Amino acid sequence: MRNSLLVPALALFSALSSAPLAADRKPNILFIVCDDLNTHVSPSGYDPISTPTLAEFASQSMTFRRAFCQYPVCGPSRASFMNGLYPESTGVLNNTADIRKERPDTISMPQFFKGNGYWTGSVGKVFHSPRHEHGELAWNEFLRFENDELEVVRKARERFETENGSIEKGPNRKAWKLIKKAVSGKFDAQTPPGYGRSGLSDEQHKDGKNARQVAEWIQKETHGEKPFFIACGIQKPHVPFLAPDKYFDQYPPDKIVFKPDRPNLWDSLPKTAISKRYEAFGFELGKENDLLRREYMQAYHACISFIDAQIALVLDAVKEKGLWDDTVIIFTSDHGYHLGDHFLWGKVTLFDIGAKVPFIVHAPGLTQAGTTSEAMVELVDIYPTFSQLAGLQAPDHLQGSSLVPLLNHPDRPGKKKYAYSVVSRGPKLGYALRNQRWRYGQWPDGEELYNLTRDPEEKNNLARREDQKQRLEEFRKLLTDRQTEATRKR
Repeated sequence: MRNSLLVPALALFSALSSAPLAADRKPNILFIVCDDLNTHVSPSGYDPISTPTLAEFASQSMTFRRAFCQYPVCGPSRASFMNGLYPESTGVLNNTADIRKERPDTISMPQFFKGNGYWTGSVGKVFHSPRHEHGELAWNEFLRFENDELEVVRKARERFETENGSIEKGPNRKAWKLIKKAVSGKFDAQTPPGYGRSGLSDEQHKDGKNARQVAEWIQKETHGEKPFFIACGIQKPHVPFLAPDKYFDQYPPDKIVFKPDRPNLWDSLPKTAISKRYEAFGFELGKENDLLRREYMQAYHACISFIDAQIALVLDAVKEKGLWDDTVIIFTSDHGYHLGDHFLWGKVTLFDIGAKVPFIVHAPGLTQAGTTSEAMVELVDIYPTFSQLAGLQAPDHLQGSSLVPLLNHPDRPGKKKYAYSVVSRGPKLGYALRNQRWRYGQWPDGEELYNLTRDPEEKNNLARREDQKQRLEEFRKLLTDRQTEATRKR
C-alpha cells in the first residue's frame, strides 16, 4: 500500500497549484455514477428513501446541494461530463450520437487519466452504451454485466422443458420465446416500464455484480503499483424498477406519502416543457392515479435502497484496504427523475427534479466531514476537479470549472452563479438557467420563471407577470451569453 497521498499540506498545495505531483503521490480516484437518481427527498413531500450507506458517506464527506446535469437524458449527459463539455459542444443531443464521430480528437476523462499513469477500470453504465465506450483508449479493463435470469422466467422455462423438451432448437425454441415474452412482460424496460420484485439475490443483479467487481479490483490491487481511476456505473433506479424482494418490503405502498398537483397546473406552463413519458407509465396529464403511482414509487424506492447496499461494498473495500485517505471519491447521477410531480414521470425535463442531482465529494485533506455547500455545481465540473486533485494540468478543451477551491471552504458561494441545462424538443432546444433563488426556462412556445425561495416545487410560473419583465430581460441576456459559451469550440 502506498503512503497516505492527500495529507493536508499536499492537498492545500494541490488546491493552489496545477503542477503535476510525483508519480507515487497521485491519489486514487473512484467515480460512482447512478442512472435516473433524483435527490432522495422529493419536492412532492414523501418521506426520504432509506439510504444508510449514502447517509454515512455524506457524514464523512462534502455534499453539494445545488448540483445540476447539463442534459436530463443518459447519453447526452454522460457524453457531457465524461468529456468535460456542454452538450452543444459535444454534438451529442440524443442517445444515439457518438462524440467520437462529432469530435474525434476529444480526450475523454478516463483516457486522460490513463495517459497520465493511472490504471483505469470501468463497470456498468458509465458511457451510455457499450458502443459508446472508448475501449482500450480509455480503459485498462471495462465490463458490463447482465442480471441473472429472473426467477419467474427460470421457473417457466423449467416447466416448459419438463413438458416439451429442450428449448435450444426446433419448434420448442420459437414457442418458448413467445412464452418468455409473456412471462417477463411485466419486468420489461420498454412500454410500459416494468417494475416488481425480481426474485433474485443482490449478487444476481447487474448492480450487485458491478459493485462486487469494483470491490474485487480494489482488494486484489488489480491496479498494481499505479494509482487507479475506477468508474462504477450503477444502473438502477433506471427502469425496469426491479430489485430483490426484501427492498420492496421496506416501503408498503399505503405508507408512501405524496402531494397531488392541481389539475390545471399546466394551463400556465409552456407545453413543450412537458415530457410525454408519463403516457408510457400509464398516466394522463392532469389526472392522478393514486394506486399506480404508489406502486411505481414503491419500486423506485426499493431500487434505491438496493443500490445503496451495493455501494456499501465498494466503499467498504476502499476502507478495508486502507485506501480511504488515499482516494478521492465523487458520487452523483447522470440526471434527476420525476415520480409523478407535475404529472410527469421519468426524465427529459428541466424542472429541478429532472435536472438536479445528488453530488457528494470525499477529498482527503480537503473536504470536512459532514459539510454542505450551496454553491452552484454542474456535472461538467467533475473532469477538471478530478484533474486538479490529481495534480494534473487539465486538457484545454474543458468547459467546466474545478471545484477544488470550494472543497475546504463550504461557505464560499463559488465563482459560478448559474447552472445551465438543455434538452431537445424536436429540432429545437429548451433551456434552463438556475441560480440560488430563481430558475428561468426558455422553450419554443414560452418561458418559465420560478422564485425558488417561495416556490421550491416550481408550481407557480411568474413569466407572465408584469412585475417580472425586467427580470425576464436579464435572464434572456444571461441565457444568450451562456449559449455562446456552451457552443464555443476549443
